[in-house]
Amino acid sequence: MPELIRTCLLFAVDDGEQPRVLLGRKKTGLGAGRVVGLGGHLEAGESPSQAVIREAREEAHIEVVESDLELAGFVVFTFPHRPAWSQTVDVFVTRRWGGQPSSSIEIEPEWHPVDTLPLEAMWDDARYWLPQILDGEVISVEVTFGPDNRTVAEHSIRAEPTQEPGGRG
Repeated sequence: MPELIRTCLLFAVDDGEQPRVLLGRKKTGLGAGRVVGLGGHLEAGESPSQAVIREAREEAHIEVVESDLELAGFVVFTFPHRPAWSQTVDVFVTRRWGGQPSSSIEIEPEWHPVDTLPLEAMWDDARYWLPQILDGEVISVEVTFGPDNRTVAEHSIRAEPTQEPGGRG
């Protein structure tokens, strides 16, 4: 099996009186039209934490520092019917950032209450693991998509020991 694409995701959480999470409606590329976390591919020589900091700046115009990143887990997405989409994802949460989220070419940032996530507008897998991450769990997830490349055919989730940000590379 070829090496999977390495990507990263960030969920900026505002723990105020009404906890909310910054998501974004994807404008271009894989997942266009869906609500997603901030993130994308690692560039050559980048660690996952460096990549997620860059992606937050590019996609939502917010500034995040590495010491404010919490490693929330790892996800392996397998698309047997579209192997080029298969990837591994380092998932981070931050509760601190600078700047106001604003629209970019790729993402229209949107705040959503943590207790009413727009799961119907997200990739099908999010319902299995995103609430756990937003509850503070650190998890390892494996997801296999079905022939339609939209719905989850199989998934597994397990608790993951806490690691330092970027701990896998």
